[in-house]
Amino acid sequence: MSFSSPPAAVRAPSAPGSRSAGASSPGTQDPAVQQPAGHPDGVRATARIRAAHNGRVTTLPQLLSDGPFHLRRLRTAGSAARVGIIGAMSAPLGGDRLALDITAEDRAELEVTTAAATLALRGPTTAAATYDVRLTVGEHAGLRWLPQPLISAAGSNLHQTYTVELAATSRLTLREEQLLGRADEEPGHLVSRVLVRRAGRPLLDQRTAYGAPEPGWDGPAVMDGHRAVGQLLVVDPRLGRGRDPVLLGEGSRDGCAVLAPLADAPALLATAVAPTTSALRALLDEAYTHALTR
Repeated sequence: MSFSSPPAAVRAPSAPGSRSAGASSPGTQDPAVQQPAGHPDGVRATARIRAAHNGRVTTLPQLLSDGPFHLRRLRTAGSAARVGIIGAMSAPLGGDRLALDITAEDRAELEVTTAAATLALRGPTTAAATYDVRLTVGEHAGLRWLPQPLISAAGSNLHQTYTVELAATSRLTLREEQLLGRADEEPGHLVSRVLVRRAGRPLLDQRTAYGAPEPGWDGPAVMDGHRAVGQLLVVDPRLGRGRDPVLLGEGSRDGCAVLAPLADAPALLATAVAPTTSALRALLDEAYTHALTR
């Protein structure tokens, strides 16, 4: 996942899961280094995070970096563990197959974030890149997935999937933010799917798609001219049930959001659209405050 790679970075043909991150020096004769198009089949990489509770605090017995994912422990004042993901190279590009496996075992408390926005770019092939995030949360465990926004740049083609497995007593906060196109450009093709199961039963299965060739994605019934879209899913057995939906930012030029309960579960889903990522974050933060109000 590319968060902020240098402009001079090249993607040299390499073994799966590896990629050159620096430009070749003058006079270099290695043709592999001099091919900026990169590996035609894309990069394959899977990074893994496993958090476990040792009876006192949450530890990280597995922290496996791979491909564009560089994983780093972050300081925390409490007993929870925090992990930051730093982009080591340009990704996702067309043809890439990237995955994150994140597990919070029983009673573990884990927060995962990214150092900067993820930028989906046009690749050496028109094939879609795939980015799969697999989250597993055990009994009485908590997981907070709070990445920076995903930017769909012109010409990119990305399929992103969240697959979440929750125990009956799990707690989850999942935030997803997307910016459709950079300044003064159309977005690429972005397809995102969120599948959540709780205690073995389906809780949420949602698919969204933006950019050509999707029909009507920018119309008044979907984005209505906005370019930032996101959602926030909160699952917590302590949440009260039977809550009414809450509409946030109605009539504002800074976008709007709706916070609604999911059927037969202690779960709330906020969906928001806004003109900018900062306005989107403000709406999702407000929705989170409402979600925690008993």
